[in-house]
Amino acid sequence: MRATSSRDDDLTAVKFSRLSRRGVLLGLSGAQLVVAGIGAVVLVFSLYLGGGIILAYTSPILLLCTVLAWVSFGGRKLVEWLPILARWAWRSTGGQLIYRRRIVKPRPAGILALPGDAASLRQWVDAETGAVMVHDPHRATLTALVSVSHPAFILLDPIEQERRVTSWSRVLATACRSGRIAAVQVMERTLPDSGKGLAEWWQQHGKRDDTWAATTYGELIERAGPAGERHASTVSISLHIKTAGRAIRAAGGGMRGAAAVLRQEMTTITAALRAADLSPSSWLEPGELAIILRSAYDPQIAATLERNGELGRDLAIAGPVAVTETWSNLRSDSAHHCVLWISEWPRSLVYPGFLSSILLSSGIRRTFTLLYTPMRADQATRDLRKRKTEHISDASQRQRMGQVEDAQQDAEYHDVLRQEADLTAGHGVLRATGLITVSAPSPDELEQAVAAIEQAAIQASCETRRLWGQQAQAFAVAALPLCRSV
Repeated sequence: MRATSSRDDDLTAVKFSRLSRRGVLLGLSGAQLVVAGIGAVVLVFSLYLGGGIILAYTSPILLLCTVLAWVSFGGRKLVEWLPILARWAWRSTGGQLIYRRRIVKPRPAGILALPGDAASLRQWVDAETGAVMVHDPHRATLTALVSVSHPAFILLDPIEQERRVTSWSRVLATACRSGRIAAVQVMERTLPDSGKGLAEWWQQHGKRDDTWAATTYGELIERAGPAGERHASTVSISLHIKTAGRAIRAAGGGMRGAAAVLRQEMTTITAALRAADLSPSSWLEPGELAIILRSAYDPQIAATLERNGELGRDLAIAGPVAVTETWSNLRSDSAHHCVLWISEWPRSLVYPGFLSSILLSSGIRRTFTLLYTPMRADQATRDLRKRKTEHISDASQRQRMGQVEDAQQDAEYHDVLRQEADLTAGHGVLRATGLITVSAPSPDELEQAVAAIEQAAIQASCETRRLWGQQAQAFAVAALPLCRSV
């Protein structure tokens, strides 16, 4: 990304790279090329076999191929909707859109009680740190998470904001260096203020002398419900077990070896977070993760769980009781949810804190997730070299065919050059995905909240899209701090 600054005490403005829309050949994706190729074959055979008569019979096929390959809907070509529609139809006929927990037949010990493709996730409690690690046997990853506290960024002075942005970039660069980190997830969520802090203050400083005033005050505090909102942030790191295979074998192999290697990464990330003036807690234990998972699916119970000690701190029952997925949203226990994808980051120069309109939107329960996929330096170099070569070859092909080079293609090529320069300067290369989960008690309130978040995204110069037909899978990625991918 490009940075500019007019004075030393000014914030540095940055420009995000565009979402690459370059296809396999001449801007066409693989699916578009297949459909266009089918249409071309049908056209050639029609002209060869019978000319106009056969062409009249095959014209519906030609028209269908043309529409699928070049007509867009909802930001995607129609041919790109086919896999989503096929998966949706398959899941609909298989009864996979509805999940109901089997009360009388619980999950085996050690397996998280989550629906969908997250049903295979397993917990591993590290004997040394007591932290819970989530094992995904299908993706071969092991994930740990930590809560992070920090001051309000927008209230800091420009110099301090600039310093913290630079420090956070070092945290991300740290995740790229070992090559063993599969993903880093930063999740920021709004929660109802349960009044736990007020209750703890009364527990420590209150005078329980059985007077009328003390009794009345204690009852008021006990009955006090959510009085506002608070923000909670977590950072999750996921170890790629196959990539770290040699280190795992050296540490003893198996899950114990993987946990030992992940502990090394946890120590490194903790030091990097503290160097960035963030305040990480100890790595979360099973009970703390259970509260997060239960609160994601059942927001109404979040305040009660926070105020009542050990209640609900069992991962075996932390999942939802009932989930129903529709084409546009998801319903679980006490809430309706909708997941939005940030499809375009700001194309113009913006300053740190540009997401404040989304993150500080009041009265809306939402979860903001940034999922980073680190790339090793050698892999990033090969990828950038390949993309650079493809851009140059595509430009030469378009020039031979007489096509005009548009500004979008030129901007994408300059983004590649800028990333190559950043990599040469020692920065890490990460692929970032932004997701926003909006929750509400009813469908009407959900649509109002989604509209408000979409307007807030416009103020932040971002473009959002609803993930139609992918809500259940997207919710497991965006609302749960488990470093999963969509």
